[in-house]
Parts: sequence; C-alpha cells; structure tokens
Amino acid sequence: MAHDNDSARPGVGPDFDAIDTYRDLHSHPELAFNEARTAQVVATHLEAAGYAVTPGVGGTGVVGVLERGEGPTVLLRADMDALPVAEDTGLDYASTQSATRPDGTTTPVMHAYGHDVHTTCLIGAAYALAADTSWQGKILAVFQPAEEVGKGARAMVADGLFDRFGKPDVVLGQHVAPLPAGVLGVRPGPAFAASDAMKITLYGKGGHGSRPETTQDPVVMAASLVMRLQTIVSRTIAGSDTAVVTVGSMHAGTAHNIIPDDATLQLSVRTFDPAVRDKVMASIERLARAETLAAGSEREPDVTLIESFPAVVNDAEASKVVADSFGTIPGLMVVDPGSVTGSEDVGILALESGAPCVYWLLGGADPTLFAGASSIQEIAAIVGGLPSNHSPHFAPQPDPTLKVGITALVTAAKTWLA
Repeated sequence: MAHDNDSARPGVGPDFDAIDTYRDLHSHPELAFNEARTAQVVATHLEAAGYAVTPGVGGTGVVGVLERGEGPTVLLRADMDALPVAEDTGLDYASTQSATRPDGTTTPVMHAYGHDVHTTCLIGAAYALAADTSWQGKILAVFQPAEEVGKGARAMVADGLFDRFGKPDVVLGQHVAPLPAGVLGVRPGPAFAASDAMKITLYGKGGHGSRPETTQDPVVMAASLVMRLQTIVSRTIAGSDTAVVTVGSMHAGTAHNIIPDDATLQLSVRTFDPAVRDKVMASIERLARAETLAAGSEREPDVTLIESFPAVVNDAEASKVVADSFGTIPGLMVVDPGSVTGSEDVGILALESGAPCVYWLLGGADPTLFAGASSIQEIAAIVGGLPSNHSPHFAPQPDPTLKVGITALVTAAKTWLA
C-alpha cells in the first residue's frame, strides 16, 4: 500500500505498521462491548511484542503485562469502541460497516471519536517499550471497551482489573483532537468534564389532533421543557462555573393527526464541579415535574439517569512531570488547552486504583492547515472551523499523528519506569 511519506511512517516492531494498522481498524469499527475483532488485533500484536495477554477483561477488554525487574507500575490506556455514525469523510479506507444496536435496530458505525488512533498508538508504544531495555518496572497496557457509553472502565474494574494485574503508580493516556498534529495538550486539574445522560418521559393524554381540548398534549409539554432547560445554565449556574445541558433527542407520536400519550427527551449534561452537577440535576428534575403540573398531567414524569461518569482530574504534579518530558521531544509543541467539556471514563481507572492520572490531548489535524498561525488564539480559531470529534467528517491525519502519539506514550511511561 502506498503512502504519501513512507520515510515518516512510524512502524514499530517486526510485523507492525502503524498506518496500515490504523487504516484497518478505521475500516472495521465496532460498537461498545462488541469490539471482538479489534480485541483480537490487539491481542495478536501484544503477544508478538512479548506481553502476557489476557483477553475478555470487562467483556471485550484486553490487558497486556510486561514486567522487568523491580520498579513502578505504569498503566497505559486506550479505548477501542466506535460510534453509531455514518462516515462521510471520502477516505479510501472509510468505514462501510453497520451493526445491530441493543434495541434491535441497525446503524452505520464509524470511528468518529478517534479510538482507532488511540488503539494504534498504544500498540505501537507496546512494541517500542518492549524493545527498549533501559527501563525497569511493570507495564499494564489496558485496551478498554465501551468508553462511548461510559461503562467500559467500570466493567474492567468490576472484572478484577487491579486485583488480577496489580494497582498502578500512574494512569496515562491520550485523546486525539483537531489540534495540529505535533501539538500535545496537557491540562492540570479538571481536564475533561463529568458526563450524565438522562431520559425524561412526559405523560399526557392522547387523542385526535382536531380535538386538543380533550387531551393533555405531551408534545407541547416537551417543547416547553426544552426551552425551560436552557435557563438552567443561563439563570441558575454562576458565570464563574461551567455546565452544559443539551437535549440531543426528542421523540413523540406516530402520525400528524394524533396527539400521543407521551413524549421522550434524552439529555446530555457536562460539569466539572460535583456541587454544580448536583444543582443541574436537581433543576432538570424540578423543571420536568413543574412542566407536567402546569399542563395538568395526571402522571408525574419519569426522569432516569442512563449513564454517568466523573470528571477526569489530572494530578497537578504528575501533569508537570509529563509536560516537562514532552518538552524534550524535538519538534513538538506542548500547550495547556484549558478544560474540555467533552467527557472520558479513564478517570475511573485512576479513582479506583488511587493512582494519579495524566490524560492529554493529541493533535490529529493536518499541520499544513495551521501554516502562519503563531499563537494559541490563532490555532484555536482554525480548530473551530475543522470537523470535530463525533462528526461524520472527522478524519485525523495518520502521519504524523500516529508517530507523535506513540512517542508521547513511550516518553510519558519512561518518566515513571525506573
């Protein structure tokens, strides 16, 4: 397979080519807890690199262990699952895969969040660290399922991740983003937001569309509630705090002339401060109940928490150590990207093990798009115009992104390994 710049291809190990592996994974995305093919690719490479490999941890997770004498234990984590998105990148290796959801419906599937980048980089780092004889200690290469639904880290912990393989001294990982390739973003403190997904079902009284006076219309309730929810951040959260409340799904009815019995909303909530989270969640429930009361509904709404995981809080001291080590890599730029309102469940691995966490952003955009940008503000303006994570157009630049990602993982790991 031809590539634009073969001399820059970050292949590591006798049978590993990062770009070919990435393209293969990108072409074969799998939804949460269904990452069987991806897990097999991972296990094959880890075995070739000399790791002790345990598949099936937390469902489809894979753990590779490489131990070399006395020293610290470093956990390197990558996630493997993809999203129910129809790819529209035009790449020659674009996904054409589809899958069946838990509810039985069929959906197209795409690596729209970059987990194929994360997996490829950790495979490459595993090869590089195995070939490097300068360190002592223990590496836990953790390939996690189901990050997109916020359940994979908990599933691996519940399956005895730390009881079976030992607790780490540090948890390290990275997330690709539309920053220019060659930029690494390290943020001490709260780095990624906590995530809560909610479902609200409003109950009314259905009937004929020509006789609304005989009904209690849940569609009107839902429409009003959507607007009311926008006041939570603007009117109940202090300007110095951060929160996001998004209604991502709204469903009611089956025909134009029938008022349905119920309407359902699905929400995404992002916060950094637990006190702010509690306030937002209480406000959502209060407004949902108030809306049904105002409409005269005879039944209270169902407000259900679908999934929840905490903010990723990077240890300040460990973040400085990692950022300083990145600063020694020629040609790279290390920045503080600020707090990201996107969410990640990697923080659960740190919380459950009691280890410090450092989770950084890996630039994945074509660096030529940023030619002439000389400040963080100018870079941010260009990033704002690029397809973001979760977009059907999201397409990280394999070269040099993979090379930088592999180098970053190896460099960060070796700051702890004796």
